[in-house]
Amino acid sequence: MKILLYVSLVLSLFFTGLLSAQEIKGIATYKTQRKMEIKLDSTQMSDEMQKQMMAMLRKQFEKEYTLKFNNHESIYKEAESLNKPSGMSNGGMELVLMTAGGSDVLYKNINENRFVNQNELFGKVFLIKDTLEEINWDLEKETKNIGEYTCFKATFKRMVPRPTMSISTDPEEDSEELVEEEIEQTVTAWYTLQIPVKHGPSEYGGLPGLILEISDGSQTILCSKIVLNPNNGLNINEPTKGKKVTQEEFDVIMEKKMRENREQFNSGRRGDGMNFEIRIGG
Repeated sequence: MKILLYVSLVLSLFFTGLLSAQEIKGIATYKTQRKMEIKLDSTQMSDEMQKQMMAMLRKQFEKEYTLKFNNHESIYKEAESLNKPSGMSNGGMELVLMTAGGSDVLYKNINENRFVNQNELFGKVFLIKDTLEEINWDLEKETKNIGEYTCFKATFKRMVPRPTMSISTDPEEDSEELVEEEIEQTVTAWYTLQIPVKHGPSEYGGLPGLILEISDGSQTILCSKIVLNPNNGLNINEPTKGKKVTQEEFDVIMEKKMRENREQFNSGRRGDGMNFEIRIGG
């Protein structure tokens, strides 16, 4: 069995080399899901309210993205029809979500080893320009099928912050206390050599085939549709609007803006309902 698998991998890599010389264009559609474990004080919130809030959060993070790609470039963005506001309400309950690290338009150029991320943060557009981060993938022998494509497994490990939060329903109390600790995270990708481009959803890429599924333990991004060589052609335009910053500069600005927004939210909370601020992601 191991010999057959090795032969299959060698043949796949051989045909990948032949296909790589050809121009490949395509559009991949991805859907995201996120696992959430949020502990709430049952003395301040009923079971029904907790169920409602978790349902609202799950819906907020079920999104659809498109990845347009050719051999050397790609552009990744959320499908416009599924854009949702960051605030949600249900009766007397209001949720204000503050997410970090999301991309409005993410352009990557593999040949030039760079990316451009056009990102809107609290009404202001930033144009983040920086070099692509090299991912040290471990290529594994395990395979599985995603749709009509045979996929190989690859993994890498990284240290990431794990935000924790205490939430209060009392408008006289501070609603948020954020403590970050670093934990080791294993990211698992499934890529197909049948589409030999080094692209993938979000910030992921660098494998010898298109990434069709990626999971970091809390979020899964799964490809639901692929159209190769679309009839209407394919244009990949690098975003150009926004204040130019590096990734490091943007991270500092984002943390400052989110801290200011939390303070404004806490000082302006109403006393006639239940307000929650939940931060998910790094």
